[in-house]
Amino acid sequence: MTEQTAKIIDGKATAAALREAVAARVAALKERHGITPGLAVVLVGEDPASQVYVRNKNEQTKQAGMRSFEHRLPADTPEAALLTLVSALNADPAVNGILVQLPLPKHIDSQKVLDAIDPAKDVDGFHPMNAGRLATGGNALVPCTPLGCLILLKRELGALAGRKAIVIGRSNIVGKPMAQLLLRESCTVVLAHSKTRDLPGECRQADIVVAAVGQPELVKGDWIKPGATVIDVGINRVPGAEPGKTRLVGDADFKSCAAVAGAITPVPGGVGPMTIAVLLRNALEACCRQHGLPFEEVF
Repeated sequence: MTEQTAKIIDGKATAAALREAVAARVAALKERHGITPGLAVVLVGEDPASQVYVRNKNEQTKQAGMRSFEHRLPADTPEAALLTLVSALNADPAVNGILVQLPLPKHIDSQKVLDAIDPAKDVDGFHPMNAGRLATGGNALVPCTPLGCLILLKRELGALAGRKAIVIGRSNIVGKPMAQLLLRESCTVVLAHSKTRDLPGECRQADIVVAAVGQPELVKGDWIKPGATVIDVGINRVPGAEPGKTRLVGDADFKSCAAVAGAITPVPGGVGPMTIAVLLRNALEACCRQHGLPFEEVF
């Protein structure tokens, strides 16, 4: 079988619906309580990909009706100066969410900066306190990409309880929190990595495969259980068909996986668009909690 049979999970459409739902909640928050959520994004240096990402975040924050605070610092900014800025943002009541764009220049200790963010304003969900709360079942701000994956899964499959899931990749940003989120939904979870024995065999047991390992087209169609759902977090640039051209591929070999899976996210257009949409959702949640207001899941 070589033809595509899997349903394509449209991350662009789901992200647009999520942004629309967040904007409606923001408008209601302004009308009922006179509160406008504020999101601060800090960019250090001139990384081109980060600049594009920050610009998109700024635009989408404003489109959602939130206040956007952008701080662009030169690449040689001392670590102490960045920590001072984070401290000031922690103390600013107009700022409900703080995001420091990674990667940071090598002379800055990224973990020290992330640890300095007020956990209540940590909309990236990277603070150890939020990671601990997620792991122990408490109320936590959750990293945007894995939460986006979970939203896509629940909208595609409904209840996830009892399903077998494998997460390939154990990063603090995606792999570990993804596994925790699936456990919270009562899935049976395997967290796989580079030392996993018989990775293809482990994948073949799974109803849900989340590929987040950063290796282009690692997951093949014959690894996939027929009818399983594949969530591809990978964004890898590889040589294109024409000399000098490149193309984006995921961590799953789309063509072969789509011939076996029941549903699959494309790259691009799958998980990627969800990340900023979930960031806005997290900023809304942070704002509500800081003002002692209940936060109901957006959708």
